[in-house]
Amino acid sequence: MSKLVHAQWSSKMTFVLAAAGSAVGLGNIWRFSYMVGDNGGAAFVLVYLACVAVVGLPVLVAEWLIGRRGQKNPINAMAELAGKNSQPKAWALVGASGVLAAFLILSFYSVIGGWSLSYTLGSVTGAFTGQDADGVGAIFTGLLGSPGLLLLWHTAFMALVVWIVARGVTKGLEGAVRTMMPALVVLMLILVGYGMTTGHFGEALAFMFRPDWSALSGDVVLAAMGQAFFTLSLGMGIMMAYGSYLGEDVNLLGTARTVIILDTGIALLAGLAIFPIVFANGLSAGEGPGLIFVTLPLAFGNMTGGMLLGLMFFLLLTFAALTSAISLLEPVVEFVEERTPLSRVVATLAGGVAVWLLGIAALMSFNVWPEPVMMGLNVFDLLDTFTSKILLPLTGLGAIIFVGWCLERRSVAAELNLAGGTEQLWHVVARYVAPLGVIAVFVHSLLG
Repeated sequence: MSKLVHAQWSSKMTFVLAAAGSAVGLGNIWRFSYMVGDNGGAAFVLVYLACVAVVGLPVLVAEWLIGRRGQKNPINAMAELAGKNSQPKAWALVGASGVLAAFLILSFYSVIGGWSLSYTLGSVTGAFTGQDADGVGAIFTGLLGSPGLLLLWHTAFMALVVWIVARGVTKGLEGAVRTMMPALVVLMLILVGYGMTTGHFGEALAFMFRPDWSALSGDVVLAAMGQAFFTLSLGMGIMMAYGSYLGEDVNLLGTARTVIILDTGIALLAGLAIFPIVFANGLSAGEGPGLIFVTLPLAFGNMTGGMLLGLMFFLLLTFAALTSAISLLEPVVEFVEERTPLSRVVATLAGGVAVWLLGIAALMSFNVWPEPVMMGLNVFDLLDTFTSKILLPLTGLGAIIFVGWCLERRSVAAELNLAGGTEQLWHVVARYVAPLGVIAVFVHSLLG
């Protein structure tokens, strides 16, 4: 393994918190909840859990392994490992795809993070109190229709992200996740506790864990696999970048299991916090993306203690968005820092400003620039579609194929502490099962 050339995590626990913080984001709370609602509840949840184990875990381990062996940004790490293993340097394109994906995703993710900041303030000021469905819908429509408001919140969110990342691995990334991850878990548990008092917690449990297998279809299975893949921040260069800060003493498989348990646990807790409130207020679980920003504010605005609960929920959502956003900026900053003479602070500012500028084009898609720019999609939808349906699956597929087929089998087994039957199982999963799963998601996404 190459000599360590840059910062290292101060401990295994801070790395686990950082990796879990990256994985725990809007995808766990916003996207997971509405996808469970849209895809029939428990059948989707159980397939999702299986896909996390069969596809998500090996791809996560593969990306960490590449990062730790390369000890550089994802592009340089892939190029160096390819050279050492007599593979074409074109494998560096896998790292480049991940860094590009992180850059593009953060540009529109920051816009959604801005929505969360706006709703946090709205909860404090009582903006949702006493509102009916039309009133809550008008608040969201008014936010999207105002380029000035969206720019304000997008800027505020990106400023927070830049400030945290500029402080470096130890003071910035570690300091943020040490504070925000425990706070996120505490807030989530409080909201689940409230859900238990609504009288509809049993209904939520049944909805999430008592499967109606008639609701299961090929589309639901592929949707669950896609959610499992994307919720773990795979294919974005993040886990390669985070892996590059890892020492040799960290057990990758064991740590991956811990991160996946934390990530999945928080996603399930989010459902147990959200669905009792939805059912208690006679609302539909299948509201799609509007579940968080339209349906829940309606519920919070018309329940006892709703102002406080709404504040806690949107603060939770903001923390989750921030932990993911700082991880999205990290691969970009690591690349700029290693490939230019710029300092950490200047590299972060440069990357942050570039992301912020692209984010302005994305937020204008909701108001002054809704026209299609390519393939019938506006800027926001194009960024979302291009990253989620093309870049992420291709990057994750490239990582697992590279580890499964291009790295020397015995060295991978030794690094993962595998032998006998467990090594054979890893070999089969890494070479065949996980790649086929990712290919299935990729093809389904393109055809869908």
